[in-house]
Amino acid sequence: QAKEILLQEMQHRVANSLQIIASILLLKARTVHSEETRLHLQDAHQRVMSVATVQEQLHASGLNERIEIGPYLTKLCASLAASMVGERRALSVKVQASSGGATSSEAVSLGLIVTELVINALKHGFPSGAEGEILVRYDAQGSGWSLSVSDNGSGSQEGEGEPAHIGLGTSIVEALAHQLDATVEKTSGPEGTLVSIVAPAVS
Repeated sequence: QAKEILLQEMQHRVANSLQIIASILLLKARTVHSEETRLHLQDAHQRVMSVATVQEQLHASGLNERIEIGPYLTKLCASLAASMVGERRALSVKVQASSGGATSSEAVSLGLIVTELVINALKHGFPSGAEGEILVRYDAQGSGWSLSVSDNGSGSQEGEGEPAHIGLGTSIVEALAHQLDATVEKTSGPEGTLVSIVAPAVS
């Protein structure tokens, strides 16, 4: 019981620290003169907030419990949509999930993958406030699972024949997928982008 109380106190302090860091980044972004620096600070702010959102959802699930992924991702995406989309954009973030659970560490990785992919879809799929939908799907298949994030936005902006740009978000997703022994596949076109992360069943 003492360990659980200590862990709750640590989680509370982590949450407060993340909120302080995010606030400092946002304040700094409003004062810098360089547009490039402002965008980098805003990106950093979004990522800190995504970590804070994941941490908050896990804390709400209780200590030492196997986490049901469907409700977890639903709450996570609702929080992301509320903080990042806002009321002035005609965008929705929806979740479709089968039943299936995961450990806390696995859920953290899945949550961070989803937040990175949702951030990427918002930034690159819907320029100039375009309307549309982002769909997060999770399917458990025995000991394996698949996770995908798709959108009906304008797709990748790279020209034909140009190499795909590997951004920080893509690198983070690939690193997290590797930790989960999963592979990443991406298809993008004028009708949207689909990113799939698949972990095969362990025989």
